[in-house]
Amino acid sequence: MDAWRRLLLAVVCGVAVAGVYAAQPILEPMGHDLGLSPGLAGWIVATGQFGYLAGLVLLVPLGDVVDRRRLIAVHLTVTAAGMLLTASASAAWVAFAGLATAGLFAVVVQTAVAYAASVSPPAERGRSIGVVTSGVVVGILGARVATGMLAEVWGWRSVYAVLAVLSLGLAALALAVLPSEQRPGRPAGYGRAVASVGGLFGQRLFLTRGLVAFFLFASFGTLWSGLSLPLGAAPWRLSEGRIGLFGIAGLAGALGAARAGRWADKGRAVPVSGFALTLLIVSWAAIARLPSSLWLLVVGIVLLDFAVQVVHVSNQHLLTTANPDRISGVVGSYMVFYSLGSALGAAATTAVFSARGWAGSSLLGAGFAACALAVWAIDRRPPVDSTPPGTEAAGARRMRQEARRG
Repeated sequence: MDAWRRLLLAVVCGVAVAGVYAAQPILEPMGHDLGLSPGLAGWIVATGQFGYLAGLVLLVPLGDVVDRRRLIAVHLTVTAAGMLLTASASAAWVAFAGLATAGLFAVVVQTAVAYAASVSPPAERGRSIGVVTSGVVVGILGARVATGMLAEVWGWRSVYAVLAVLSLGLAALALAVLPSEQRPGRPAGYGRAVASVGGLFGQRLFLTRGLVAFFLFASFGTLWSGLSLPLGAAPWRLSEGRIGLFGIAGLAGALGAARAGRWADKGRAVPVSGFALTLLIVSWAAIARLPSSLWLLVVGIVLLDFAVQVVHVSNQHLLTTANPDRISGVVGSYMVFYSLGSALGAAATTAVFSARGWAGSSLLGAGFAACALAVWAIDRRPPVDSTPPGTEAAGARRMRQEARRG
């Protein structure tokens, strides 16, 4: 796949995921304008997240049935409709309907990753996944900065209007420049594609990589969902705008891991994952110094996001190589672990911070990272039969050989 097509898919991912997280910096004005009490404003973000989880189960398996190029365009178009509905909402229920729609079809992210993996030669699959997945991190972290700037100038509705326009433009570009997939054999029906997802949970490889992702993103969520609490309190008392700028440090770390896909292509996914998880634990030692040093916090954020991106790309490379006949299903199911882990980190960090301060939150994040490393260590040498029957393609054999070498 050409570099500029990878870039297009990365932008698709960034715009789609930004729609899910865009409300975080603008909850107060958005809730006030829609007539929501402060206690209910959190449902603005939750609605999109619930829609996203539903899409992982119901929509992502479609990628194993129909042409993913057309599916990307359709998902982006419906996402744009949800954004426009939200931007024009005069009542809370209308906004919720738009956010749920946008969240449901934001799973175009997983379809784009699966498409990149399927059209790339085996020797370049990890590189393609790495570049496309980087768009997700840009969307999550970049949305914190861009949303605040747009809302400050034109109001919160402009955020969703801009995202809608971008989604429609990307839908047209996807149809115009992305090649159709060439799939051997006849694709399975939708019912069979959804049912096959359940079989993934019988794979040791899928379960262990999913558990690594669960603890990995619980650690990630512990930082990013709790960071504003100590930064907004004494001694720093930073404004929301300045707190959002720390997302740039996370972005630098995530983009620094762009070579993770190339490392996976060279057969280093397993050992590199172990190194990155160790680095994740180390990053919390720097992050824990937040009460006394913002510079050490920046260093810790860069290391943490670098480590998270390396492991995330390596996991997807291993799973898509082992399951070439159901790439969309395996990517979507894997992301369920990601969503649940992020939710756990977000919920736990606020409770721990209230009881034990930032030191407690830092120990929590490091603990999640240690659990991920423990799962990786246990599964460092998966058994030969870790992949299901019918996936004995060269890519799957290569993956198992790589795991043994790791």
